[in-house]
Amino acid sequence: MASFFIPLTGLESDSTALNTIANNLSNMNTTAFKGQTANFSDLFYQQIGAAGSGDPIQVGAGTQVSSIATDFTQGTLNSTGTATDVALNGNGFFVVNNNGVNEYTRAGNFSLDSSGNLVTESGMGVMGYSAVNGVVNTNSPLAQVSIPVGQVEPPKATTTMNMTANLNATSATGTQFPAQITIYDSLGVSHVATVTYTQAGTNTWSYSAALPAADFASGISTPVTGTMNFDSSGNLTTVTPAGGAATTVGTAAGDISSIPVSFSGLADGAANLNMQWNLLGTGGTPTISQVDAASATSATTQDGYDSGQYQNFTISSDGTVSATFSNGQQLAVGQLALANVTNVQGLRMLGGGNYATTMASGAASISTSGTAGLGTLQDGALEESNVNISSEFSNLIIAQRAFEANSKAVTTFDTVTQETINMIH
Repeated sequence: MASFFIPLTGLESDSTALNTIANNLSNMNTTAFKGQTANFSDLFYQQIGAAGSGDPIQVGAGTQVSSIATDFTQGTLNSTGTATDVALNGNGFFVVNNNGVNEYTRAGNFSLDSSGNLVTESGMGVMGYSAVNGVVNTNSPLAQVSIPVGQVEPPKATTTMNMTANLNATSATGTQFPAQITIYDSLGVSHVATVTYTQAGTNTWSYSAALPAADFASGISTPVTGTMNFDSSGNLTTVTPAGGAATTVGTAAGDISSIPVSFSGLADGAANLNMQWNLLGTGGTPTISQVDAASATSATTQDGYDSGQYQNFTISSDGTVSATFSNGQQLAVGQLALANVTNVQGLRMLGGGNYATTMASGAASISTSGTAGLGTLQDGALEESNVNISSEFSNLIIAQRAFEANSKAVTTFDTVTQETINMIH
Protein backbone atom coordinates (compact mmCIF):
# COMPACT_ATOMS: atom_id res chain seq x y z
CA MET A 1 0.00 0.00 0.00
CA ALA A 2 1.28 3.48 -0.85
CA SER A 3 0.36 4.72 2.62
CA PHE A 4 3.02 2.43 4.06
CA PHE A 5 5.51 2.63 1.20
CA ILE A 6 5.83 6.42 1.21
CA PRO A 7 6.88 6.83 4.87
CA LEU A 8 9.13 3.79 4.52
CA THR A 9 11.11 5.64 1.85
CA GLY A 10 11.40 8.49 4.32
CA LEU A 11 12.60 6.15 7.06
CA GLU A 12 15.21 4.64 4.76
CA SER A 13 16.45 8.04 3.58
CA ASP A 14 16.48 9.46 7.11
CA SER A 15 18.42 6.42 8.27
CA THR A 16 21.05 7.13 5.60
CA ALA A 17 21.21 10.76 6.74
CA LEU A 18 21.64 9.66 10.36
CA ASN A 19 24.41 7.27 9.32
CA THR A 20 26.15 10.06 7.43
CA ILE A 21 25.97 12.40 10.42
CA ALA A 22 27.20 9.64 12.74
CA ASN A 23 30.13 9.00 10.41
CA ASN A 24 31.00 12.70 10.42
CA LEU A 25 30.92 12.89 14.22
CA SER A 26 32.95 9.70 14.64
CA ASN A 27 35.67 11.13 12.36
CA MET A 28 35.96 14.52 14.04
CA ASN A 29 39.54 13.67 15.05
CA THR A 30 40.51 11.90 11.83
CA THR A 31 43.36 13.67 10.02
CA ALA A 32 42.11 15.65 6.99
CA PHE A 33 38.65 14.00 7.11
CA LYS A 34 36.06 15.74 4.95
CA GLY A 35 32.48 15.92 6.23
CA GLN A 36 29.54 14.75 4.12
CA THR A 37 25.91 15.74 3.70
CA ALA A 38 23.05 13.52 2.51
CA ASN A 39 20.82 15.30 -0.01
CA PHE A 40 17.21 14.16 -0.65
CA SER A 41 15.00 14.31 -3.74
CA ASP A 42 11.40 13.29 -4.33
CA LEU A 43 10.51 10.11 -6.22
CA PHE A 44 8.22 9.75 -9.23
CA TYR A 45 4.61 10.97 -9.23
CA GLN A 46 1.37 9.24 -10.26
CA GLN A 47 -1.37 11.26 -11.92
CA ILE A 48 -4.77 10.29 -10.50
CA GLY A 49 -6.89 12.84 -12.28
CA ALA A 50 -7.14 16.38 -13.46
CA ALA A 51 -8.69 19.55 -12.12
CA GLY A 52 -11.44 21.39 -13.92
CA SER A 53 -8.83 23.68 -15.41
CA GLY A 54 -6.95 20.71 -16.75
CA ASP A 55 -4.19 20.87 -14.16
CA PRO A 56 -2.96 17.36 -13.33
CA ILE A 57 -3.67 15.92 -9.90
CA GLN A 58 -0.53 14.04 -8.87
CA VAL A 59 0.41 11.96 -5.85
CA GLY A 60 4.05 11.51 -4.88
CA ALA A 61 5.71 8.20 -4.11
CA GLY A 62 8.10 9.33 -1.37
CA THR A 63 11.76 10.38 -1.17
CA GLN A 64 15.23 9.08 -1.83
CA VAL A 65 18.84 10.01 -1.14
CA SER A 66 19.87 11.69 -4.40
CA SER A 67 23.49 12.29 -3.42
CA ILE A 68 25.95 12.39 -0.56
CA ALA A 69 28.14 15.44 -1.11
CA THR A 70 31.60 15.73 0.40
CA ASP A 71 32.75 19.06 1.80
CA PHE A 72 36.29 19.54 0.50
CA THR A 73 36.86 22.89 2.19
CA GLN A 74 40.14 23.42 4.01
CA GLY A 75 40.48 22.04 7.51
CA THR A 76 42.43 23.85 10.23
CA LEU A 77 46.20 23.33 10.11
CA ASN A 78 47.62 22.13 13.41
CA SER A 79 51.37 22.32 14.09
CA THR A 80 52.86 19.03 15.33
CA GLY A 81 56.59 19.64 15.04
CA THR A 82 57.06 16.19 13.52
CA ALA A 83 59.21 16.22 10.39
CA THR A 84 57.22 13.47 8.67
CA ASP A 85 53.92 15.35 9.08
CA VAL A 86 52.88 17.49 6.10
CA ALA A 87 49.76 19.62 5.73
CA LEU A 88 48.35 20.64 2.37
CA ASN A 89 47.04 24.19 2.44
CA GLY A 90 44.78 24.69 -0.56
CA ASN A 91 43.64 22.50 -3.44
CA GLY A 92 44.97 19.09 -4.27
CA PHE A 93 45.88 15.69 -2.86
CA PHE A 94 49.05 13.82 -2.01
CA VAL A 95 49.82 10.96 -4.39
CA VAL A 96 50.33 7.57 -2.72
CA ASN A 97 50.94 4.19 -4.29
CA ASN A 98 49.02 1.05 -3.33
CA ASN A 99 50.66 -1.98 -4.95
CA GLY A 100 51.34 -0.16 -8.18
CA VAL A 101 48.09 1.83 -8.28
CA ASN A 102 48.08 5.53 -7.46
CA GLU A 103 45.60 6.75 -4.88
CA TYR A 104 45.08 10.22 -3.47
CA THR A 105 44.82 11.58 0.05
CA ARG A 106 44.74 14.78 2.07
CA ALA A 107 46.16 13.07 5.17
CA GLY A 108 49.82 13.95 5.52
CA ASN A 109 50.58 11.97 8.68
CA PHE A 110 53.43 10.10 7.07
CA SER A 111 56.29 8.11 8.58
CA LEU A 112 59.50 6.39 7.51
CA ASP A 113 59.83 2.64 6.97
CA SER A 114 62.94 0.60 7.73
CA SER A 115 64.46 1.53 4.36
CA GLY A 116 63.94 5.27 4.82
CA ASN A 117 60.99 5.45 2.42
CA LEU A 118 58.25 7.97 3.17
CA VAL A 119 54.99 6.02 3.69
CA THR A 120 51.43 6.55 4.86
CA GLU A 121 50.03 5.08 8.07
CA SER A 122 48.92 2.02 6.12
CA GLY A 123 52.35 1.59 4.51
CA MET A 124 51.60 3.03 1.07
CA GLY A 125 54.51 4.80 -0.63
CA VAL A 126 54.37 8.60 -0.85
CA MET A 127 55.12 9.56 -4.43
CA GLY A 128 57.18 12.41 -5.82
CA TYR A 129 59.93 13.38 -8.22
CA SER A 130 63.47 12.07 -7.80
CA ALA A 131 66.59 14.18 -7.39
CA VAL A 132 70.04 13.46 -8.80
CA ASN A 133 72.99 15.18 -7.10
CA GLY A 134 70.58 17.55 -5.38
CA VAL A 135 68.68 18.54 -8.54
CA VAL A 136 65.01 17.57 -8.81
CA ASN A 137 63.74 16.51 -12.22
CA THR A 138 59.99 17.16 -12.41
CA ASN A 139 59.89 15.62 -15.88
CA SER A 140 60.87 12.20 -14.54
CA PRO A 141 58.32 9.48 -13.71
CA LEU A 142 56.88 9.49 -10.20
CA ALA A 143 58.84 7.46 -7.68
CA GLN A 144 58.58 6.79 -3.97
CA VAL A 145 60.22 9.53 -1.90
CA SER A 146 63.20 8.12 -0.02
CA ILE A 147 65.19 9.72 2.80
CA PRO A 148 68.92 8.87 3.10
CA VAL A 149 68.67 7.78 6.73
CA GLY A 150 72.02 6.50 8.03
CA GLN A 151 73.83 7.44 4.85
CA VAL A 152 77.00 9.49 4.50
CA GLU A 153 77.22 12.36 2.06
CA PRO A 154 80.54 12.12 0.16
CA PRO A 155 82.91 15.10 0.31
CA LYS A 156 83.13 17.71 -2.41
CA ALA A 157 86.42 19.24 -3.44
CA THR A 158 86.56 23.02 -3.58
CA THR A 159 86.19 24.29 -7.14
CA THR A 160 85.53 27.99 -6.50
CA MET A 161 86.58 30.43 -3.81
CA ASN A 162 86.11 34.13 -3.21
CA MET A 163 87.48 36.79 -0.88
CA THR A 164 85.93 40.10 0.00
CA ALA A 165 88.84 42.23 1.14
CA ASN A 166 90.31 45.69 1.23
CA LEU A 167 94.02 46.50 0.82
CA ASN A 168 95.27 49.66 2.55
CA ALA A 169 96.11 52.15 -0.19
CA THR A 170 98.57 54.01 2.06
CA SER A 171 100.65 50.95 2.95
CA ALA A 172 104.39 51.24 2.42
CA THR A 173 105.96 49.29 -0.41
CA GLY A 174 106.74 45.79 0.76
CA THR A 175 103.88 45.69 3.29
CA GLN A 176 102.28 42.26 3.38
CA PHE A 177 98.71 41.31 4.26
CA PRO A 178 97.91 37.58 4.61
CA ALA A 179 94.33 36.36 4.24
CA GLN A 180 93.29 32.78 4.89
CA ILE A 181 90.48 30.54 3.64
CA THR A 182 89.72 26.89 4.42
CA ILE A 183 89.30 24.68 1.36
CA TYR A 184 88.64 20.93 0.89
CA ASP A 185 90.21 18.30 -1.32
CA SER A 186 88.54 15.28 -2.98
CA LEU A 187 88.88 13.21 0.21
CA GLY A 188 87.15 15.84 2.31
CA VAL A 189 90.38 16.84 4.07
CA SER A 190 90.52 20.53 4.89
CA HIS A 191 93.47 22.75 4.00
CA VAL A 192 94.13 26.34 4.99
CA ALA A 193 95.07 28.34 1.92
CA THR A 194 96.84 31.62 2.54
CA VAL A 195 96.70 34.45 0.03
CA THR A 196 99.47 36.93 0.79
CA TYR A 197 99.05 40.41 -0.71
CA THR A 198 102.25 42.51 -0.95
CA GLN A 199 102.30 46.23 -1.70
CA ALA A 200 104.41 46.44 -4.88
CA GLY A 201 103.95 50.11 -5.72
CA THR A 202 101.31 52.75 -6.22
CA ASN A 203 97.95 51.03 -6.89
CA THR A 204 99.78 47.75 -7.40
CA TRP A 205 99.76 44.63 -5.21
CA SER A 206 101.24 41.22 -5.84
CA TYR A 207 99.48 38.12 -4.63
CA SER A 208 100.69 34.66 -3.65
CA ALA A 209 98.22 31.81 -2.96
CA ALA A 210 99.75 28.80 -1.22
CA LEU A 211 99.11 25.80 1.02
CA PRO A 212 101.41 24.80 3.90
CA ALA A 213 104.44 22.77 2.79
CA ALA A 214 103.33 19.92 5.07
CA ASP A 215 100.23 19.44 2.88
CA PHE A 216 102.36 18.18 -0.02
CA ALA A 217 104.00 14.79 -0.39
CA SER A 218 107.21 16.52 -1.50
CA GLY A 219 107.17 18.88 1.46
CA ILE A 220 107.47 21.78 -0.98
CA SER A 221 104.74 24.36 -1.49
CA THR A 222 104.61 26.06 -4.87
CA PRO A 223 102.42 29.18 -4.69
CA VAL A 224 100.25 30.67 -7.43
CA THR A 225 101.43 34.24 -7.96
CA GLY A 226 100.62 37.33 -9.93
CA THR A 227 99.91 41.07 -9.74
CA MET A 228 96.77 43.14 -9.21
CA ASN A 229 96.33 46.73 -10.36
CA PHE A 230 93.80 49.26 -9.09
CA ASP A 231 92.55 52.55 -10.51
CA SER A 232 92.60 55.93 -8.76
CA SER A 233 89.30 55.10 -7.06
CA GLY A 234 90.60 51.85 -5.59
CA ASN A 235 88.76 49.56 -8.00
CA LEU A 236 90.47 46.39 -9.21
CA THR A 237 91.11 46.86 -12.92
CA THR A 238 93.64 44.29 -14.18
CA VAL A 239 95.27 41.06 -13.08
CA THR A 240 98.60 39.78 -14.38
CA PRO A 241 99.28 36.08 -13.58
CA ALA A 242 102.91 35.11 -13.25
CA GLY A 243 104.32 34.63 -16.76
CA GLY A 244 101.12 36.00 -18.31
CA ALA A 245 99.79 39.25 -19.71
CA ALA A 246 97.71 41.85 -17.91
CA THR A 247 94.00 41.23 -18.42
CA THR A 248 91.07 43.50 -17.58
CA VAL A 249 88.85 42.32 -14.74
CA GLY A 250 85.19 42.30 -15.77
CA THR A 251 82.47 40.48 -17.64
CA ALA A 252 82.98 41.80 -21.16
CA ALA A 253 84.43 39.67 -23.94
CA GLY A 254 88.13 39.11 -23.34
CA ASP A 255 87.92 40.08 -19.65
CA ILE A 256 88.63 37.72 -16.79
CA SER A 257 86.43 37.16 -13.74
CA SER A 258 88.57 34.60 -11.93
CA ILE A 259 92.12 33.38 -11.42
CA PRO A 260 92.96 29.67 -11.86
CA VAL A 261 94.51 28.21 -8.69
CA SER A 262 95.85 24.63 -8.73
CA PHE A 263 97.72 22.48 -6.23
CA SER A 264 99.02 19.00 -7.03
CA GLY A 265 100.83 16.23 -5.16
CA LEU A 266 98.87 16.46 -1.91
CA ALA A 267 100.26 14.35 0.93
CA ASP A 268 96.92 12.68 1.72
CA GLY A 269 96.68 11.20 -1.80
CA ALA A 270 93.73 13.32 -2.84
CA ALA A 271 93.23 14.41 -6.43
CA ASN A 272 94.77 17.66 -7.60
CA LEU A 273 92.98 20.75 -6.36
CA ASN A 274 91.83 22.81 -9.34
CA MET A 275 89.96 25.94 -8.33
CA GLN A 276 88.81 29.26 -9.69
CA TRP A 277 89.42 32.28 -7.48
CA ASN A 278 86.38 34.41 -8.31
CA LEU A 279 87.15 38.12 -8.37
CA LEU A 280 83.62 39.42 -8.94
CA GLY A 281 80.63 39.56 -6.67
CA THR A 282 76.96 40.33 -7.23
CA GLY A 283 76.43 42.59 -10.21
CA GLY A 284 79.92 41.95 -11.57
CA THR A 285 81.65 44.22 -9.06
CA PRO A 286 85.17 43.22 -7.91
CA THR A 287 85.29 41.99 -4.31
CA ILE A 288 88.84 43.21 -3.70
CA SER A 289 89.34 46.95 -3.30
CA GLN A 290 92.15 49.34 -2.35
CA VAL A 291 91.23 52.39 -0.26
CA ASP A 292 92.70 54.22 2.71
CA ALA A 293 91.49 51.85 5.39
CA ALA A 294 93.08 49.01 7.30
CA SER A 295 93.72 45.92 5.23
CA ALA A 296 91.08 43.36 6.19
CA THR A 297 89.10 40.42 4.89
CA SER A 298 85.39 40.79 5.58
CA ALA A 299 84.19 37.53 4.05
CA THR A 300 85.37 34.35 2.37
CA THR A 301 83.33 31.74 0.52
CA GLN A 302 84.09 28.41 -1.15
CA ASP A 303 81.98 25.50 -2.38
CA GLY A 304 83.80 22.48 -0.92
CA TYR A 305 82.96 20.45 2.17
CA ASP A 306 83.95 17.30 4.02
CA SER A 307 81.81 14.16 4.33
CA GLY A 308 78.74 14.29 6.55
CA GLN A 309 76.40 11.90 8.35
CA TYR A 310 72.63 12.18 7.76
CA GLN A 311 70.86 14.04 10.58
CA ASN A 312 67.32 15.02 9.59
CA PHE A 313 65.17 16.26 6.75
CA THR A 314 62.72 19.05 6.03
CA ILE A 315 59.98 19.63 3.48
CA SER A 316 59.66 23.13 2.04
CA SER A 317 56.46 24.85 0.93
CA ASP A 318 57.03 23.71 -2.67
CA GLY A 319 57.37 20.09 -1.54
CA THR A 320 61.15 19.82 -1.92
CA VAL A 321 62.51 17.25 0.52
CA SER A 322 65.96 18.28 1.76
CA ALA A 323 68.26 16.13 3.88
CA THR A 324 70.62 17.82 6.33
CA PHE A 325 74.04 16.32 7.09
CA SER A 326 76.49 16.81 9.95
CA ASN A 327 78.78 18.84 7.68
CA GLY A 328 76.10 21.52 7.49
CA GLN A 329 75.15 20.71 3.92
CA GLN A 330 71.58 20.34 2.69
CA LEU A 331 70.80 18.11 -0.26
CA ALA A 332 67.51 17.92 -2.14
CA VAL A 333 66.52 14.24 -2.31
CA GLY A 334 63.12 14.62 -3.98
CA GLN A 335 59.96 16.67 -4.30
CA LEU A 336 56.47 15.63 -3.26
CA ALA A 337 53.94 15.35 -6.07
CA LEU A 338 50.41 16.73 -5.77
CA ALA A 339 47.35 15.87 -7.83
CA ASN A 340 43.92 17.27 -8.55
CA VAL A 341 40.85 16.29 -10.58
CA THR A 342 38.24 18.26 -12.46
CA ASN A 343 35.33 17.02 -10.31
CA VAL A 344 36.30 16.20 -6.73
CA GLN A 345 32.73 15.05 -5.97
CA GLY A 346 33.29 12.25 -8.46
CA LEU A 347 36.13 10.70 -6.43
CA ARG A 348 35.50 7.27 -4.90
CA MET A 349 36.21 7.03 -1.19
CA LEU A 350 38.38 4.05 -0.30
CA GLY A 351 38.69 4.48 3.45
CA GLY A 352 41.85 5.34 5.32
CA GLY A 353 41.56 8.89 3.96
CA ASN A 354 42.26 7.71 0.40
CA TYR A 355 40.41 8.43 -2.83
CA ALA A 356 40.42 6.88 -6.29
CA THR A 357 39.57 8.54 -9.57
CA THR A 358 36.47 7.55 -11.53
CA MET A 359 34.88 8.44 -14.86
CA ALA A 360 32.93 11.11 -13.00
CA SER A 361 36.00 12.71 -11.39
CA GLY A 362 38.16 12.60 -14.49
CA ALA A 363 41.82 11.60 -14.61
CA ALA A 364 44.20 13.10 -12.07
CA SER A 365 46.55 15.85 -13.22
CA ILE A 366 49.84 15.71 -11.34
CA SER A 367 52.22 18.59 -10.66
CA THR A 368 54.00 20.25 -7.74
CA SER A 369 53.00 22.51 -4.88
CA GLY A 370 52.05 26.05 -5.83
CA THR A 371 51.58 25.25 -9.54
CA ALA A 372 48.53 24.46 -11.68
CA GLY A 373 46.16 25.76 -9.00
CA LEU A 374 47.52 23.42 -6.33
CA GLY A 375 48.02 24.45 -2.72
CA THR A 376 51.24 24.80 -0.76
CA LEU A 377 52.74 22.54 1.88
CA GLN A 378 53.52 23.14 5.54
CA ASP A 379 56.07 20.89 7.17
CA GLY A 380 55.55 19.69 10.75
CA ALA A 381 51.79 20.21 10.61
CA LEU A 382 48.59 18.27 9.87
CA GLU A 383 45.22 19.25 8.46
CA GLU A 384 42.39 18.61 10.90
CA SER A 385 38.92 17.32 10.08
CA ASN A 386 36.57 19.99 8.75
CA VAL A 387 33.54 18.57 10.58
CA ASN A 388 31.58 21.31 12.39
CA ILE A 389 30.12 19.77 15.54
CA SER A 390 27.47 22.50 15.95
CA SER A 391 26.15 21.99 12.43
CA GLU A 392 26.22 18.23 12.83
CA PHE A 393 24.17 18.36 16.04
CA SER A 394 21.63 20.63 14.33
CA ASN A 395 21.43 18.24 11.38
CA LEU A 396 21.12 15.34 13.80
CA ILE A 397 18.05 16.88 15.43
CA ILE A 398 16.44 17.56 12.05
CA ALA A 399 17.12 14.03 10.84
CA GLN A 400 15.83 12.59 14.11
CA ARG A 401 12.57 14.57 13.88
CA ALA A 402 12.11 13.53 10.26
CA PHE A 403 12.61 9.88 11.22
CA GLU A 404 10.10 10.23 14.05
CA ALA A 405 7.58 11.88 11.72
CA ASN A 406 7.85 9.07 9.17
CA SER A 407 7.57 6.51 11.98
CA LYS A 408 4.44 8.26 13.19
CA ALA A 409 3.01 8.15 9.65
CA VAL A 410 3.53 4.36 9.57
CA THR A 411 1.81 3.83 12.94
CA THR A 412 -1.03 6.17 11.90
CA PHE A 413 -1.63 4.24 8.68
CA ASP A 414 -1.48 1.02 10.69
CA THR A 415 -4.21 2.36 12.98
CA VAL A 416 -6.35 3.42 10.02
CA THR A 417 -5.91 -0.01 8.44
CA GLN A 418 -6.93 -1.73 11.68
CA GLU A 419 -10.03 0.47 11.94
CA THR A 420 -10.96 -0.44 8.37
CA ILE A 421 -10.64 -4.14 9.14
CA ASN A 422 -12.79 -3.70 12.25
CA MET A 423 -15.49 -2.05 10.16
CA ILE A 424 -15.70 -5.15 7.97
CA HIS A 425 -16.07 -7.39 11.00
